[in-house]
Amino acid sequence: MYKTLREIQTALSAGQTSLRDLVSGYLANIESNRHLNAFLEVYGEEAMARAIELDTKSTARGRLYGMVIAIKDNICYKGHKVSAGSRILEGFESIYSATVVERLLAEDAIIIGRLNCDEFAMGSSNENSAYGPVLNALDNTRVPGGSSGGSAVAVQADMCLATLGSDTGGSIRQPASFCGVVGFKPTYGRVSRYGLIAYASSFDQIGPLSHSVEDSALIMEVIAGVDDYDSTASSKTVPAYSTEKFEKKARIAVLKNTVDHKGINPEVRAETEKIIAKLKADGHTIEEVDFSLTDYLIPVYYVLSTAEASSNLARFDGVHYGYRSPRSTEMESVYKLSRTEGFGREVKNRIMLGTFVLSAGYYDAYYSRAQKVRRMLSQQISTIFHSYDLILMPTAPSVAFKLGEKTSDPTEMYLADIYTVLANLVGVPAISLPLAKNADGLPIGIQLMAEKHEDAKLFAFSRTLMS
Repeated sequence: MYKTLREIQTALSAGQTSLRDLVSGYLANIESNRHLNAFLEVYGEEAMARAIELDTKSTARGRLYGMVIAIKDNICYKGHKVSAGSRILEGFESIYSATVVERLLAEDAIIIGRLNCDEFAMGSSNENSAYGPVLNALDNTRVPGGSSGGSAVAVQADMCLATLGSDTGGSIRQPASFCGVVGFKPTYGRVSRYGLIAYASSFDQIGPLSHSVEDSALIMEVIAGVDDYDSTASSKTVPAYSTEKFEKKARIAVLKNTVDHKGINPEVRAETEKIIAKLKADGHTIEEVDFSLTDYLIPVYYVLSTAEASSNLARFDGVHYGYRSPRSTEMESVYKLSRTEGFGREVKNRIMLGTFVLSAGYYDAYYSRAQKVRRMLSQQISTIFHSYDLILMPTAPSVAFKLGEKTSDPTEMYLADIYTVLANLVGVPAISLPLAKNADGLPIGIQLMAEKHEDAKLFAFSRTLMS
């Protein structure tokens, strides 16, 4: 299958293929990879009808003409089911489309289905979905990462050209690393969250996964920008992400206690060090810088994100919409039984933790203190970016781990996000690039971060690394 939109559009122009052929090919791949459990629903007939319509389009073609894309199951699409991987929304059909969906369709993309994910985007392995785990296409005994595991595997196994995921603490970048694809988390507010089922509103961002930096950049050009339906969406002009160039030698910071962290896999450390050595050989300046707050990243992230989740998920109560327990008899049992039966274990754990840190007597000890540390993190990272263009570190401390390997130890599972949560805590853009592999051929992602609203710089430098 084709790996970039440029290849597809060239083939379309030369008459070597058609959109109908493309969609047929992807549908065949989806069928042959059903065991991976990446898709919860395939829009086969709808995608084919749109392909036929676009094949005969006589007016100007959109920028994403030829792109077959799938969306994570927490992004709303009018007239289509959306469940956030949860039983509590089983069978629910969205009455409106997310802003990102509207913008994809306006540029002639073809949406081929919705993708499995950890329930309410809470997880680092895609083992928390109510509809079963997604399997890594390279090794079916391993996880694809989470929570956008279905989004990563769909690209990895050529079931579509690109996908949309959401990233709250690494949920695009970590599965991108485990599956060997490009995963991009935008600056907070760069992409509208309207139509994204919320997990933690001050962290969540929608972003692309693809085979190439160029395609991710082009998708960002389409979905980014101001939106009247989301007051947090930035009004800054959207740059030409797919064409901007990085024409100087970069100054890159490596945070102390990241590459040499005690929890990092030796092969991941070795491959990261090789990338650093190559960048130095190419004339880029790479320096290790002090960063004293590494050990606070995971605690602060989980205090704040679960607090927000506790508030956001209160709306799923068995009254307004979604699942209602058939065993309920009066108002109190409607709330208790519907939420008990509708939510999975991990979601209930995080709701309870979030409710605890917001409760009287504990608010100042946990939530308020975590907000202060978040502000300190932002200040330290901003100071680093005064002197450096980029920050480099591994995307994840290990390669894809075995299914079930970490489910009995929540702390061990949470530490899988140790390198990704920083970008969400401080709101900066970050990208995972498939630049290395371990001895068994499993992908190792390298992560780059840039200052807020310097997404274009991040794309430009990433293209030089991938070329």
